[in-house]
Amino acid sequence: MPMTASPLRGSPAQRLRTSMAAMRVSFTWFGVRKALSDEQKARAADAFGAEGDFLSAGKKLLDTRDSAFRAVSSVRHRTVAYFKAKSLPFPEPGVRLIRQDDLEPISGEMNRFQAELIESVAALDERFDALKSAARERLGRLYSVSDYPESLIGLFDVSWDFPSVEPPDYLRQLSPDLYRQECERVQSRFDEAVRLAESAFLEELGRLVEHLTERLSGGDDGKPKVFRDSVVENMAEFFERFRQLNIRSNPDLDALVAEAQRVVRGVEPQQLRDDPTLRQRIATQLAGVQSVVDGLMVDRPRRAILRRPRA
Repeated sequence: MPMTASPLRGSPAQRLRTSMAAMRVSFTWFGVRKALSDEQKARAADAFGAEGDFLSAGKKLLDTRDSAFRAVSSVRHRTVAYFKAKSLPFPEPGVRLIRQDDLEPISGEMNRFQAELIESVAALDERFDALKSAARERLGRLYSVSDYPESLIGLFDVSWDFPSVEPPDYLRQLSPDLYRQECERVQSRFDEAVRLAESAFLEELGRLVEHLTERLSGGDDGKPKVFRDSVVENMAEFFERFRQLNIRSNPDLDALVAEAQRVVRGVEPQQLRDDPTLRQRIATQLAGVQSVVDGLMVDRPRRAILRRPRA
Protein backbone atom coordinates (compact mmCIF):
# COMPACT_ATOMS: atom_id res chain seq x y z
CA MET A 1 0.00 0.00 0.00
CA PRO A 2 1.45 3.44 -0.90
CA MET A 3 2.44 5.71 1.94
CA THR A 4 -0.07 8.44 2.79
CA ALA A 5 1.34 11.88 2.13
CA SER A 6 1.07 14.73 4.58
CA PRO A 7 -2.48 16.15 4.34
CA LEU A 8 -1.12 19.68 3.80
CA ARG A 9 1.59 18.91 1.22
CA GLY A 10 1.13 19.95 -2.41
CA SER A 11 -1.98 21.19 -4.16
CA PRO A 12 -5.43 19.92 -3.09
CA ALA A 13 -5.65 17.77 -6.23
CA GLN A 14 -2.20 16.33 -5.57
CA ARG A 15 -3.15 15.57 -1.97
CA LEU A 16 -6.15 13.66 -3.25
CA ARG A 17 -3.98 11.65 -5.61
CA THR A 18 -1.42 10.73 -2.96
CA SER A 19 -3.68 10.11 0.04
CA MET A 20 -6.82 8.59 -1.52
CA ALA A 21 -7.68 5.41 -3.43
CA ALA A 22 -10.39 4.91 -6.03
CA MET A 23 -13.16 2.48 -5.10
CA ARG A 24 -16.23 1.30 -7.00
CA VAL A 25 -19.26 -0.45 -5.51
CA SER A 26 -21.59 -2.42 -7.80
CA PHE A 27 -24.87 -4.26 -7.26
CA THR A 28 -26.50 -7.22 -8.96
CA TRP A 29 -30.24 -6.83 -8.41
CA PHE A 30 -33.22 -8.84 -9.53
CA GLY A 31 -35.57 -6.49 -11.38
CA VAL A 32 -39.11 -6.58 -10.00
CA ARG A 33 -40.66 -4.58 -12.83
CA LYS A 34 -41.14 -5.81 -16.35
CA ALA A 35 -42.63 -4.30 -19.48
CA LEU A 36 -45.82 -5.88 -20.79
CA SER A 37 -45.56 -8.09 -23.83
CA ASP A 38 -46.98 -6.83 -27.12
CA GLU A 39 -50.03 -9.04 -26.63
CA GLN A 40 -50.59 -7.76 -23.10
CA LYS A 41 -50.18 -4.15 -24.23
CA ALA A 42 -52.69 -4.72 -26.99
CA ARG A 43 -55.25 -6.07 -24.49
CA ALA A 44 -54.61 -3.15 -22.16
CA ALA A 45 -54.92 -0.68 -25.04
CA ASP A 46 -58.28 -2.16 -26.05
CA ALA A 47 -59.64 -1.41 -22.59
CA PHE A 48 -58.95 2.29 -23.17
CA GLY A 49 -59.68 2.38 -26.87
CA ALA A 50 -56.03 3.21 -27.56
CA GLU A 51 -53.41 1.95 -29.97
CA GLY A 52 -50.87 -0.45 -28.46
CA ASP A 53 -47.91 1.26 -30.17
CA PHE A 54 -48.69 4.44 -28.25
CA LEU A 55 -49.03 2.77 -24.87
CA SER A 56 -46.21 2.17 -22.41
CA ALA A 57 -47.05 -0.19 -19.55
CA GLY A 58 -45.33 -2.49 -17.09
CA LYS A 59 -46.08 -4.86 -14.25
CA LYS A 60 -44.66 -5.35 -10.79
CA LEU A 61 -43.51 -8.93 -10.30
CA LEU A 62 -43.18 -8.91 -6.51
CA ASP A 63 -44.58 -6.93 -3.62
CA THR A 64 -41.60 -4.82 -2.55
CA ARG A 65 -43.47 -3.82 0.62
CA ASP A 66 -43.10 -7.34 1.97
CA SER A 67 -40.90 -7.35 5.07
CA ALA A 68 -38.47 -9.88 3.59
CA PHE A 69 -37.97 -7.81 0.44
CA ARG A 70 -37.63 -4.63 2.48
CA ALA A 71 -34.90 -6.29 4.52
CA VAL A 72 -32.96 -7.00 1.33
CA SER A 73 -33.45 -3.43 0.09
CA SER A 74 -32.36 -2.09 3.47
CA VAL A 75 -28.96 -3.74 3.10
CA ARG A 76 -28.45 -2.00 -0.23
CA HIS A 77 -29.51 1.40 1.12
CA ARG A 78 -27.21 1.09 4.13
CA THR A 79 -24.31 -0.09 1.98
CA VAL A 80 -24.64 2.91 -0.32
CA ALA A 81 -25.03 5.31 2.61
CA TYR A 82 -21.93 3.89 4.31
CA PHE A 83 -19.84 4.05 1.12
CA LYS A 84 -20.82 7.66 0.46
CA ALA A 85 -20.18 8.66 4.07
CA LYS A 86 -16.65 7.26 3.85
CA SER A 87 -15.72 8.66 0.46
CA LEU A 88 -15.50 11.71 -1.77
CA PRO A 89 -17.00 12.06 -5.25
CA PHE A 90 -14.93 11.47 -8.37
CA PRO A 91 -15.87 12.45 -11.95
CA GLU A 92 -16.15 8.88 -13.20
CA PRO A 93 -19.41 6.89 -13.01
CA GLY A 94 -19.60 4.67 -9.94
CA VAL A 95 -16.14 5.62 -8.66
CA ARG A 96 -15.46 7.47 -5.41
CA LEU A 97 -12.30 8.23 -3.43
CA ILE A 98 -11.56 6.75 -0.02
CA ARG A 99 -8.66 7.42 2.32
CA GLN A 100 -5.85 4.92 1.86
CA ASP A 101 -5.78 4.48 5.63
CA ASP A 102 -9.41 3.33 5.46
CA LEU A 103 -8.92 0.59 2.86
CA GLU A 104 -8.95 -2.30 5.30
CA PRO A 105 -11.78 -1.12 7.62
CA ILE A 106 -13.98 -0.21 4.65
CA SER A 107 -13.33 -3.57 2.99
CA GLY A 108 -14.18 -5.29 6.27
CA GLU A 109 -17.45 -3.40 6.55
CA MET A 110 -18.32 -4.21 2.93
CA ASN A 111 -17.73 -7.89 3.68
CA ARG A 112 -20.21 -7.63 6.54
CA PHE A 113 -22.77 -5.95 4.29
CA GLN A 114 -22.27 -8.68 1.70
CA ALA A 115 -22.79 -11.42 4.30
CA GLU A 116 -25.92 -9.67 5.57
CA LEU A 117 -27.25 -9.40 2.03
CA ILE A 118 -26.71 -13.13 1.42
CA GLU A 119 -28.57 -13.91 4.63
CA SER A 120 -31.44 -11.55 3.78
CA VAL A 121 -31.77 -12.98 0.27
CA ALA A 122 -31.95 -16.49 1.71
CA ALA A 123 -34.84 -15.36 3.94
CA LEU A 124 -36.52 -13.72 0.95
CA ASP A 125 -36.12 -16.91 -1.08
CA GLU A 126 -38.03 -18.80 1.59
CA ARG A 127 -40.91 -16.35 1.01
CA PHE A 128 -40.60 -16.54 -2.77
CA ASP A 129 -43.42 -19.03 -3.37
CA ALA A 130 -45.80 -17.00 -1.20
CA LEU A 131 -44.82 -13.80 -3.01
CA LYS A 132 -45.41 -15.44 -6.40
CA SER A 133 -48.83 -16.65 -5.27
CA ALA A 134 -49.74 -13.12 -4.15
CA ALA A 135 -48.50 -11.75 -7.50
CA ARG A 136 -50.63 -14.28 -9.37
CA GLU A 137 -53.72 -12.97 -7.57
CA ARG A 138 -52.85 -9.33 -8.11
CA LEU A 139 -51.73 -9.56 -11.73
CA GLY A 140 -54.49 -11.81 -12.99
CA ARG A 141 -54.00 -12.59 -16.66
CA LEU A 142 -50.79 -10.54 -16.70
CA TYR A 143 -49.09 -13.13 -14.48
CA SER A 144 -46.61 -15.34 -16.30
CA VAL A 145 -44.60 -18.17 -14.76
CA SER A 146 -41.74 -17.44 -17.18
CA ASP A 147 -41.19 -14.04 -15.51
CA TYR A 148 -39.88 -15.72 -12.38
CA PRO A 149 -36.65 -17.65 -11.76
CA GLU A 150 -36.60 -20.92 -9.84
CA SER A 151 -34.80 -19.23 -6.96
CA LEU A 152 -33.63 -15.77 -5.94
CA ILE A 153 -30.33 -17.07 -4.60
CA GLY A 154 -27.47 -15.42 -6.49
CA LEU A 155 -29.69 -12.75 -8.09
CA PHE A 156 -28.80 -10.11 -5.50
CA ASP A 157 -25.20 -9.25 -4.75
CA VAL A 158 -22.86 -6.41 -3.86
CA SER A 159 -19.26 -6.29 -5.07
CA TRP A 160 -16.48 -3.73 -5.01
CA ASP A 161 -13.15 -3.13 -6.63
CA PHE A 162 -10.36 -0.57 -6.71
CA PRO A 163 -9.96 0.63 -10.30
CA SER A 164 -6.82 2.45 -11.35
CA VAL A 165 -7.43 6.10 -12.16
CA GLU A 166 -3.78 6.87 -12.88
CA PRO A 167 -2.15 6.82 -16.35
CA PRO A 168 -0.93 3.31 -17.25
CA ASP A 169 2.82 3.24 -16.77
CA TYR A 170 3.43 1.23 -19.95
CA LEU A 171 2.41 4.28 -21.99
CA ARG A 172 5.51 6.08 -20.76
CA GLN A 173 7.66 3.83 -22.92
CA LEU A 174 5.24 3.08 -25.74
CA SER A 175 4.11 6.63 -26.41
CA PRO A 176 5.41 9.57 -24.38
CA ASP A 177 2.91 11.91 -26.06
CA LEU A 178 -0.07 9.72 -25.16
CA TYR A 179 1.30 9.35 -21.65
CA ARG A 180 1.52 13.12 -21.29
CA GLN A 181 -2.05 13.50 -22.54
CA GLU A 182 -3.23 10.89 -20.04
CA CYS A 183 -1.40 12.70 -17.23
CA GLU A 184 -3.17 15.92 -18.15
CA ARG A 185 -6.52 14.16 -18.31
CA VAL A 186 -6.04 12.54 -14.90
CA GLN A 187 -4.90 15.85 -13.41
CA SER A 188 -8.04 17.55 -14.70
CA ARG A 189 -10.17 14.81 -13.15
CA PHE A 190 -8.61 15.31 -9.76
CA ASP A 191 -9.02 19.07 -10.09
CA GLU A 192 -12.70 18.39 -10.75
CA ALA A 193 -12.80 15.97 -7.80
CA VAL A 194 -11.67 18.81 -5.53
CA ARG A 195 -14.50 21.00 -6.82
CA LEU A 196 -17.00 18.16 -6.42
CA ALA A 197 -15.88 17.56 -2.82
CA GLU A 198 -16.24 21.24 -1.95
CA SER A 199 -19.70 21.39 -3.53
CA ALA A 200 -20.84 18.22 -1.77
CA PHE A 201 -19.72 19.46 1.65
CA LEU A 202 -21.23 22.90 1.09
CA GLU A 203 -24.57 21.55 -0.13
CA GLU A 204 -24.83 19.07 2.75
CA LEU A 205 -24.01 21.74 5.31
CA GLY A 206 -26.62 24.00 3.76
CA ARG A 207 -29.31 21.31 3.95
CA LEU A 208 -28.49 20.46 7.56
CA VAL A 209 -28.38 24.08 8.72
CA GLU A 210 -31.57 24.97 6.88
CA HIS A 211 -33.41 21.97 8.33
CA LEU A 212 -32.30 22.64 11.89
CA THR A 213 -33.11 26.35 11.61
CA GLU A 214 -36.56 25.51 10.27
CA ARG A 215 -37.16 23.09 13.15
CA LEU A 216 -36.07 25.69 15.72
CA SER A 217 -38.40 28.38 14.42
CA GLY A 218 -41.94 28.64 15.74
CA GLY A 219 -44.89 27.11 13.95
CA ASP A 220 -47.93 28.96 12.67
CA ASP A 221 -49.50 28.65 16.11
CA GLY A 222 -46.47 30.16 17.83
CA LYS A 223 -45.46 26.87 19.41
CA PRO A 224 -42.04 25.33 18.77
CA LYS A 225 -41.91 22.70 16.08
CA VAL A 226 -41.20 19.12 17.03
CA PHE A 227 -37.82 17.83 15.91
CA ARG A 228 -36.03 14.55 16.41
CA ASP A 229 -32.66 14.06 18.06
CA SER A 230 -31.35 13.00 14.64
CA VAL A 231 -31.59 16.60 13.40
CA VAL A 232 -28.76 17.55 15.76
CA GLU A 233 -27.00 14.20 15.54
CA ASN A 234 -26.79 14.46 11.75
CA MET A 235 -24.87 17.70 12.09
CA ALA A 236 -22.40 16.07 14.50
CA GLU A 237 -21.89 13.24 12.02
CA PHE A 238 -21.28 15.77 9.24
CA PHE A 239 -18.62 17.58 11.29
CA GLU A 240 -16.81 14.30 11.96
CA ARG A 241 -16.96 13.26 8.30
CA PHE A 242 -15.70 16.70 7.25
CA ARG A 243 -12.82 16.39 9.72
CA GLN A 244 -11.82 13.01 8.28
CA LEU A 245 -12.25 13.71 4.57
CA ASN A 246 -11.59 17.43 4.23
CA ILE A 247 -8.49 18.16 2.12
CA ARG A 248 -8.20 21.80 3.20
CA SER A 249 -8.79 23.07 -0.31
CA ASN A 250 -11.08 25.99 0.56
CA PRO A 251 -10.39 28.24 3.57
CA ASP A 252 -13.86 29.79 3.26
CA LEU A 253 -15.50 26.38 3.57
CA ASP A 254 -13.25 25.43 6.47
CA ALA A 255 -14.15 28.63 8.33
CA LEU A 256 -17.84 28.19 7.64
CA VAL A 257 -17.92 24.61 8.93
CA ALA A 258 -15.97 25.71 12.02
CA GLU A 259 -18.52 28.46 12.65
CA ALA A 260 -21.48 26.09 12.31
CA GLN A 261 -19.78 23.66 14.67
CA ARG A 262 -19.15 26.44 17.20
CA VAL A 263 -22.83 27.41 17.14
CA VAL A 264 -24.10 23.93 18.05
CA ARG A 265 -21.15 22.69 20.11
CA GLY A 266 -22.34 21.17 23.39
CA VAL A 267 -26.02 21.74 22.60
CA GLU A 268 -28.26 18.77 23.33
CA PRO A 269 -31.62 18.20 21.58
CA GLN A 270 -33.54 18.26 24.87
CA GLN A 271 -32.03 21.64 25.75
CA LEU A 272 -33.43 23.06 22.54
CA ARG A 273 -36.85 21.66 23.37
CA ASP A 274 -36.83 23.04 26.92
CA ASP A 275 -35.16 26.44 26.52
CA PRO A 276 -36.89 28.95 24.18
CA THR A 277 -34.10 31.52 24.66
CA LEU A 278 -31.41 29.03 23.64
CA ARG A 279 -33.54 27.88 20.73
CA GLN A 280 -33.90 31.44 19.45
CA ARG A 281 -30.19 32.20 19.88
CA ILE A 282 -29.13 29.07 17.98
CA ALA A 283 -31.68 29.77 15.24
CA THR A 284 -30.37 33.33 14.82
CA GLN A 285 -26.75 32.22 14.61
CA LEU A 286 -27.55 29.45 12.17
CA ALA A 287 -29.45 31.90 9.99
CA GLY A 288 -26.19 33.83 9.70
CA VAL A 289 -24.37 30.68 8.70
CA GLN A 290 -27.07 29.88 6.17
CA SER A 291 -26.75 33.29 4.52
CA VAL A 292 -23.03 32.69 4.00
CA VAL A 293 -23.71 29.17 2.63
CA ASP A 294 -26.18 30.65 0.14
CA GLY A 295 -23.61 33.21 -0.94
CA LEU A 296 -20.88 30.63 -1.44
CA MET A 297 -23.21 28.39 -3.45
CA VAL A 298 -24.10 31.28 -5.76
CA ASP A 299 -20.53 32.49 -6.15
CA ARG A 300 -18.42 29.35 -6.23
CA PRO A 301 -15.67 28.24 -6.15
CA ARG A 302 -14.21 31.10 -4.07
CA ARG A 303 -15.72 33.89 -2.02
CA ALA A 304 -14.39 35.48 1.15
CA ILE A 305 -16.44 35.15 4.30
CA LEU A 306 -17.03 38.79 5.11
CA ARG A 307 -17.46 38.36 8.82
CA ARG A 308 -18.31 35.77 11.39
CA PRO A 309 -22.08 35.48 12.05
CA ARG A 310 -22.98 36.93 15.42
CA ALA A 311 -25.75 36.06 17.88
